[in-house]
Amino acid sequence: MQFPLRAKDTAAYLEWAVRSFKISTSGVSDDTQIHTHLCYSEFGEIIDAIVALDADVTSIEAARSHMEVLDDLNSVGFDLGVGPGVYDIHSPRVPSIDEITESLRSALKAVPAERLWVNPDCGLKTRGVAEVERSLSNMVQAAAALRSPRSRGTG
Repeated sequence: MQFPLRAKDTAAYLEWAVRSFKISTSGVSDDTQIHTHLCYSEFGEIIDAIVALDADVTSIEAARSHMEVLDDLNSVGFDLGVGPGVYDIHSPRVPSIDEITESLRSALKAVPAERLWVNPDCGLKTRGVAEVERSLSNMVQAAAALRSPRSRGTG
């Protein structure tokens, strides 16, 4: 999706986009969880449209911006699930468990654990299988470590 060239057309465009999203997701059963993914945007400029989508979980590109989008979401009282990307998939470098753990800790400062989804930024189609497997393995290990009783100070 791309914004219209003329700023005067932006509001109508966002209204159309939200309406289209709602129409495309309206036919599912009540127990179906609706997810959406957004990337490469000035999220603060479209925050009201993001909220209006009313998706159960919104996954967003956040690793490059060091989770700053979470402040935008919190500023409008966003209280649904959110999956800020915890590592940048645009680099062939495999992120370490410690690096991903730090990203998750940063996200947890803004989003309570019960609403936080753990995922990479964007899709993985530009990466090779071996790299993706190592990166996702590190991501799973980082999430598991933070979920452990010892990490939460209860063990």
